[in-house]
Amino acid sequence: MAFNFNLKPKSLSLLVGVLAVTLAACSGGETDTTTTTDDTAAADGGSGLSGDVLVDGSSTVFPISEAMAEEFMNENPDVRVTVGVSGSGGGFKKFCAGETDISNASRPIKESEMELCEEAGIEYVELPVAFDGISVVVHPDNDWVECLTPDELGAMWEPDAEGTITNWNQIRDTFPDKPLSLYGPGTDSGTYDYFTDATVGEEGESRGDYTASEDDNVIVQGVSTDDGGLGFFGFAYYEENKDSLKIVPIENANGECVVPSEEVIADGSYNPLARPIFFYVKTESLENKPAVAAFAQYHLAQENQDLVSEVGYVPLKDELLTKASDRLDNQVIGTMFEGGSSLGVKLSDKL
Repeated sequence: MAFNFNLKPKSLSLLVGVLAVTLAACSGGETDTTTTTDDTAAADGGSGLSGDVLVDGSSTVFPISEAMAEEFMNENPDVRVTVGVSGSGGGFKKFCAGETDISNASRPIKESEMELCEEAGIEYVELPVAFDGISVVVHPDNDWVECLTPDELGAMWEPDAEGTITNWNQIRDTFPDKPLSLYGPGTDSGTYDYFTDATVGEEGESRGDYTASEDDNVIVQGVSTDDGGLGFFGFAYYEENKDSLKIVPIENANGECVVPSEEVIADGSYNPLARPIFFYVKTESLENKPAVAAFAQYHLAQENQDLVSEVGYVPLKDELLTKASDRLDNQVIGTMFEGGSSLGVKLSDKL
């Protein structure tokens, strides 16, 4: 599988091949992305940091971690950062089993996952890394959808819709009598959890007869080749594939049809589908692996926030970035959300 992100590097050294990125597909729908430096870069020395940093989890957060890893290893050639993609839920399973240093998540850690970590003696610091707007997309030839409400999305995706809501005109009688095909993240995905919470009204509950994948590029491919298709994923994947997809405006709480953009995601008017996304760092790794601590700090450094924008997400504002950095520096253990959802919660009220 391929991740099709055309990043804009901050340093010219990336343009001359200092870094090599290899992607290897693993079993169970998981992808490991390992970014390593070549022998010439290693010979030039670096920061003095060395060792491995193991990251896994959300496909939504993946582009940020991949971009950060490339730049971080360019500056620290003796560090190897490996980023896996097994979904937020899959990432937490590995994290709470002690297999990784950092777990990427597009929703807060759940109570069941908190219990797993507690049983294993895994403590962590929860850190927001950016804002995202879940993007609803259809085939570019779809000329009937100009706006959808959260309730209409819920009618498509709720469990009772399985096998019964199969045509577009069942959603709105002005829509054509055309088969409706749905594409979305798998049940290990934090994006799936948040979307179902925001539209169906219950996190993790939906119809089962849709094409599911932890690889968002599979969803892109499905919708872009199916003229009756509809799917959803993080904003970065729409930005990267906008030429082959049509984005659907979503009605917000004020009755306005809003298209996701950096501005409306940041100001909260793209509700209810705007959300913070996170990474979790194991405290043992922070204390015993200097490369892990440095990589976590690198995510929150002001000078690196352009990488967040470049891969299609909304950076934290300065005030939130400072509070997140303080949370990391002080090793504030645990979650701000007590095992619940971030739906409708202001991050500024939690940090």
